[in-house]
Amino acid sequence: MNYIKHLNAVFQQFARDSRLNPTHISLYIALFQFWNINRFPETFYINREEVMKMAKIGSKATYHRCLKNLSDWSFILYLPSHNPYKGSQIKMLKFGTSTGTSSEQAVGQVLVPYININKQKENSNKLKLPKNENEVLIFFKEKNWPTIEAKKFFNHYKSIGWKLGGKIKITDWHSTAENWMLKAEEIQTLQTENKESQNRDNLKTTKIKDYGQPL
Repeated sequence: MNYIKHLNAVFQQFARDSRLNPTHISLYIALFQFWNINRFPETFYINREEVMKMAKIGSKATYHRCLKNLSDWSFILYLPSHNPYKGSQIKMLKFGTSTGTSSEQAVGQVLVPYININKQKENSNKLKLPKNENEVLIFFKEKNWPTIEAKKFFNHYKSIGWKLGGKIKITDWHSTAENWMLKAEEIQTLQTENKESQNRDNLKTTKIKDYGQPL
């Protein structure tokens, strides 16, 4: 990865693309810096607050809009996570890596991402919703979770139209199921702690009494 060639090529692309505004460019540079810090991996996780702070973006709506724009316009590949325990992922599309001219490099880089995006959409659609209850039972069994918990999960989300909070459509039911398992573990832990607390002698009284002692 030659980041100098990459930056030179991407800035040439910035100059040609009239859709971009300073916020888009600021966000891209912030993402590039995190890519650099992580030693240029194929994909890397991001923290919204950290990226917004580095890019000097104060609005979450602006942040998400610009992030989606950069992905739609083939500067990055944005892999959003709807799991609160997992961050979203970013794939930085490489510029300036071909042996052609600068303009050829830019065109070549624009053509490649669309293929990757289509593949990503295909994979996302495969995970969008389970085909049937049996598919959910198999997934929970692989995670060493009881059948009854799989049935609870399937019946709950089927009854509300496979939506999060009754509003947002589920795009990856595997992540939703894993989140369900995490919450179930938390509930079980709280129930155990409450039971132990009820059984504990909070007054710390003793059952051995000495009736010879004066009152």
